[in-house]
Amino acid sequence: MLGWSLAFFIIAIIAAILGFGGIAAGAAGIAKLIFFFFVVAFLASLVWGIFNGPRSHPPPI
Repeated sequence: MLGWSLAFFIIAIIAAILGFGGIAAGAAGIAKLIFFFFVVAFLASLVWGIFNGPRSHPPPI
């Protein structure tokens, strides 16, 4: 998901350089939205891991 955010950021930079303001703003908005979703998902998984603690039995290899 972070890769999608980076891809839309690069598209926004290229579009801004070429002068496509609307496309650049749209791509930057999508990149921001995906990035913040990634941050929220990361924080949720971090909190979930803290509250559940380590597993009592590691999985067999």
